[in-house]
Amino acid sequence: MELHILEHSLKVASIEKEGIQICTHGLIKLAFLASKTRCKFFSLTETPEDYTIIVDEEGFKELPQSEHISVADATWLALNVVSGGGNASSSQPIGVTKIAKSVIAPLADHNISVFMLSTYQTDFILVRERDLPMVTHTLSSEFTLFRVINGETVAAHDLGVTNGFVKPKLVPRPIIHPLSSPSNMFCVTSLDPDTLPSVATLLMDVMFYSGGPKEPGASGEDSTHIRFFSFSLIEGYISLVMDEQTAQRFPHNVLFTSASGELWKMVRIGGQPLGFDECGIVAQISEPLATADIPAYYISTFKFDHALVPEENIQSVIVALRTKSTAQ
Repeated sequence: MELHILEHSLKVASIEKEGIQICTHGLIKLAFLASKTRCKFFSLTETPEDYTIIVDEEGFKELPQSEHISVADATWLALNVVSGGGNASSSQPIGVTKIAKSVIAPLADHNISVFMLSTYQTDFILVRERDLPMVTHTLSSEFTLFRVINGETVAAHDLGVTNGFVKPKLVPRPIIHPLSSPSNMFCVTSLDPDTLPSVATLLMDVMFYSGGPKEPGASGEDSTHIRFFSFSLIEGYISLVMDEQTAQRFPHNVLFTSASGELWKMVRIGGQPLGFDECGIVAQISEPLATADIPAYYISTFKFDHALVPEENIQSVIVALRTKSTAQ
């Protein structure tokens, strides 16, 4: 398989809920008027706590300076595993559990922190730019490495961390963070960019106006139903993650669906904000799923992590992960 190092220099930031109104102009431009910007990588995810934005440096210029925006102290690069060559965003998705043992676990073993973004099309593994030499050294034995430069994919050479390199001692990775599973079910979908204008008003309502505070018990929702919505526009490809109720608001035949109309349940990782320095969080979750051959999407946000697994697998997933967490 091939590992592509994309050319985007990325920022990861959090926008507080109370500050979203001052950012909507820039965010709407990035999501719906991308041709008016030079941005090629944009992702916005809303959780109950905040909005997480992953955006390239050109896109970041569209956002105002504000005390409501917190930016992670690093520049990030996106890695993409491609099976059989081709464009990263248009290739057949590999799945986070398929790369758990070949990418995510080795990086964790070398104390390299990752930030994950699964989309409808593919999985992006974000690493700090300063960690790239160690990343390429760690993965070069398993993958053919390529870098994308000015839109062209060229061979990338191991960046040469050889002096003093010691293969780490592999250690078990018990799950140390609390897990929860919200009651709502989710769709992972996409739409044709040409249809985006026809649903722009609805999408703006979902992104910015549907997540206001609700009275407990309002609309019959139980306390474990959470607000989660993710929109990504990366190199021209749109990806959406939304709950089943939100998906039902869209016109028929606008959203792409699988033949099975598959629904996904969420496992949320973290009781307190996870931060960016701890290594192995993604591996703790993805390795047991890979062992059980359960497919998953994985979306890291500024404060917590989220895995999406097929609805029919959720009970066995929770049991497997909680068993691992108690086997410390």
